[in-house]
Amino acid sequence: MSDSAYAKPSPKGTTLVRKLMAVAVLLSGCMAWRDGSAEAAGNPSACVPQGVWMEPADKAAGDAIAVPELFRRASATPVVLLGERHDSAEHHRWQLHTLAGLHAHRPELVIGMEMFPRRVQPALDRWSAGRTTEEEFLSESDWRTVWGYDSALYMPILQFARMHRIPVVALNVDRALTARVGREGWNNIPPSGREGVGDPAPAPSAYTEKLAEIYSAHGRQPGTGDVREDPSFRRFQEAQLLWDRAMAEAIADAHRRTGATVVGIVGAGHLEGRHGIPHQLSDLGIGNSMVLLPWSAGIPCSELEAGLADAVFGVSDDQEEQGSWRPRLGVSLAPQEEGLRIESVVGNSVAETAGLRAGDIILAAAGTKTSEVGKFIDIVNRQAPGTWLPLSVRRDGATREIVAKFPVS
Repeated sequence: MSDSAYAKPSPKGTTLVRKLMAVAVLLSGCMAWRDGSAEAAGNPSACVPQGVWMEPADKAAGDAIAVPELFRRASATPVVLLGERHDSAEHHRWQLHTLAGLHAHRPELVIGMEMFPRRVQPALDRWSAGRTTEEEFLSESDWRTVWGYDSALYMPILQFARMHRIPVVALNVDRALTARVGREGWNNIPPSGREGVGDPAPAPSAYTEKLAEIYSAHGRQPGTGDVREDPSFRRFQEAQLLWDRAMAEAIADAHRRTGATVVGIVGAGHLEGRHGIPHQLSDLGIGNSMVLLPWSAGIPCSELEAGLADAVFGVSDDQEEQGSWRPRLGVSLAPQEEGLRIESVVGNSVAETAGLRAGDIILAAAGTKTSEVGKFIDIVNRQAPGTWLPLSVRRDGATREIVAKFPVS
């Protein structure tokens, strides 16, 4: 769901929380990229200068990379993965310009997009072929339900694909499948219910460690002992691996069918460290994918890690563009028939202060019943600073009223 439903967490101890901003690991959005935050604002070190490609190194950028050399290398690879923070206009502008550069070097491209589940592929085909209007496309692709972010952030990329008749491939699976894996585990899903996805490759140990930290940071109850031994965590990890595997399989299939370079538009959390999609691609026989990430101004150099990506590009921090205050609730959600299930609650958020908990079902917001993430986002986005949002919530079989109070600024 949209980051607009999130409250920005406090700086202390929330590096990993910031990486998981959309619908958490279990559901349809993705792990997203770091944002320029209050923590970074006090350390605008510009370790990756704006407009410069650099190779990441530990706690600092490495050498600058010449643009012609970078695009020559990228256009010769089977897969180029462009990360993003979903609500960042600057990240999407960077993706579009990078995509245009790749197209100039190699017109034979396919664009793969995390935003769409496989069932809407016919709508993408009609759009790319120029047979539908933007309004028709957004309706046919079920945009409001399957993604929910402002379509204006993504339409320039889709318009570019349409203008150049570049095929666009849906990379994702339906939320219901990832949610079911999170509840039941991958091995309990029959082959008929897996949407054609094969068994994921086991997670690298570093990925398991990162997911364990994220799992704990999102208010879940791991119980006693090593969180990695908790059955709930294992299901949590299996859901993430399913997500990575599904997108990797769709990318690999598109490359093998067309011979083109596939450009993936995905949340950066699926890419960083080459643990997610790149790891699954390697298991599928495509080990030379290229990972490119935007690096927003103001993020501390301590966030840089060697091996984070093949290259990072310095972009501006669009917090000022978006406004100094944005209504964020601080939850990750899964749609249910009766409402929206809270999968996790961000620490030090509006939601946590209001007393919302993982497992709660939001039945209505401001008196409006909703089981669609997009509609809920609209309601949250309409909240002005200092206002109160009444929520009807079901917990343990009983319905209660909870008021979320948004800060004055």
